[in-house]
Amino acid sequence: MTYIVKNGFFLLFFVPIAIGMVACGEADYTPKPRAYPKVNYPEKKYNRFSESYCDFTFEKPAYAKVVQDTLFFDEKPESECWFDMIIPSLSGKIHCSYREIGKNKLDKLIDDTYKLAHKHNVRADYIDDYHIRKPNGVSSTIFEIEGEVASPFQFYVTDSTEHFLRGSLYFNTSPNADSMAPIIEFVKRDIIHMVNTFEWN
Repeated sequence: MTYIVKNGFFLLFFVPIAIGMVACGEADYTPKPRAYPKVNYPEKKYNRFSESYCDFTFEKPAYAKVVQDTLFFDEKPESECWFDMIIPSLSGKIHCSYREIGKNKLDKLIDDTYKLAHKHNVRADYIDDYHIRKPNGVSSTIFEIEGEVASPFQFYVTDSTEHFLRGSLYFNTSPNADSMAPIIEFVKRDIIHMVNTFEWN
């Protein structure tokens, strides 16, 4: 009698578990492809950046809001012409800092910009830089940085004698080259438009 009860317990308890394990093993499980949240891109429109605290103008994306920097690491910035172009719809910003040549040596400003761009070498897949020179006294170098980096696009604009402006693109998200690539490309086109329409006052 005890033997029958033990066998009955075995049949009632362990056999369903064994069947379930076999069934799970035979299931055809296909993982879902990786997906990223849908991004609603703002309309491509531009308006003029012309602020009293800066000695230049350019066409900026209409979706970007300009906010002047009044503090830099709890101290007053070197120039009043430090500002962020905030991009709320894409959780990003373009940080811009102006320096006057004379107070600063041009070679050092350019060298510092290259150093800041190449700080990303540890995580970057590659860094490409290219130059723009316009007949109105505007020359620029643009750094395109691919990989899991904090700032994927940086640039400077100068007239080589008086003015030097540096800009860096940042996003308020963890770096993810795959998911951010189309967003970076979208903003990159607008930054290049900004440089191409740049004029000193």
